[in-house]
Amino acid sequence: MRYVQIVFSPTGGTLKAAKAVTEEWSGSIETIDLSDPQKDFSEYSFDSGDIALIAMPSYGGRVPALAAERLKKIQGGGAGCVLLCVYGNRAYEDTLVEMEDIAKECGFKISAAIAAVAEHSIVHKYAAGRPDAEDVKKLKEFSKAVLEKLQNAKEDGGLKLAGNRPYKKAGGGGLTPKANQSCVKCGVCAQKCPAKAISAENVSTADPKKCISCMRCVTGCPHAARSVSKVMVSAAALALKKTCSERKECELFV
Repeated sequence: MRYVQIVFSPTGGTLKAAKAVTEEWSGSIETIDLSDPQKDFSEYSFDSGDIALIAMPSYGGRVPALAAERLKKIQGGGAGCVLLCVYGNRAYEDTLVEMEDIAKECGFKISAAIAAVAEHSIVHKYAAGRPDAEDVKKLKEFSKAVLEKLQNAKEDGGLKLAGNRPYKKAGGGGLTPKANQSCVKCGVCAQKCPAKAISAENVSTADPKKCISCMRCVTGCPHAARSVSKVMVSAAALALKKTCSERKECELFV
């Protein structure tokens, strides 16, 4: 039996939540990083004795298109599966049901789903520091219940997940990070960009047609030399104030 976490986590929040779940499963957890632009995900396959966690962030209430594209290449092979959707304290809307549809298309048998909160990747004051100790405690409690169901090979009888089909219309990225005067052109941003939106020959900005506004280049820059427009971030913070200010909690669907 293999225990595997399949994760798309450009800035680390989704991975942190995923680890809180999978650490309760086994001392040896394999990770498939969907944000790695160098990987051929069609090489990954599972069988019915395996257990997988599929963890994705919610981007505007939908699965990130790039993550969906890569996940669809993996062969589920009847492996037991739990879904983990992570969002920035606004709403995950149709993300979980979209994840469910993709995972079933891949051949996974879904037994449960979790929604969790992580620090907003653009407006950091919302859900700052999350998942926090309270979240991790709750996720570990969920994990034990989910693992028992997975080990007993119980597939869902039709999970009632929050969300709608057809899904809401996907929005564009909108915020494209740029380099400032601290940039030394080290190329880390180009190397790590999940969407290959940054050219190693010109790291000053990213291709707006490819950029998914995931903010990996901002959080991962060793010189803190990348950022997005402060005016745009302030506008986003104001727009999100009503829906993001009240703390939302983790949810379990079994």
